[in-house]
Amino acid sequence: QVQMAESGGDLVQAGGSLRLSCTTSGLTFDDYAMAWFRQAPGHVREGISCITWNGRDTYYTDSVKGRFTISRDNAKNTLYLQMNSLKPEDTAMYYCAASSLCHEYDLVNSRHSMKYWGQGTQVTVSS
Repeated sequence: QVQMAESGGDLVQAGGSLRLSCTTSGLTFDDYAMAWFRQAPGHVREGISCITWNGRDTYYTDSVKGRFTISRDNAKNTLYLQMNSLKPEDTAMYYCAASSLCHEYDLVNSRHSMKYWGQGTQVTVSS
């Protein structure tokens, strides 16, 4: 049984930083590309970042590029998202997801291509 659990979400002031983690079990972690999505109230879930199975390639949407960094530790079966210079518009529930590959040409809309999902962690950025 595949289990994925995000952690690290919190309430933070604008300009602050957070580091999200996604721990996994029940899957061969390094068989999968891993992605981060977020969903704000009233909005669809959008992809924001993806990392290939070996960590060699990373992709970001324009909204987070230069501020967020995705990484993974295959020995720990864990995915990370370092978020810096946070803005109020980053407020959302953040989800990790596993997929066969990164859909870098349509990362924002790639939610239907994900195979496994975590339950989410809330990030709230105050102005």
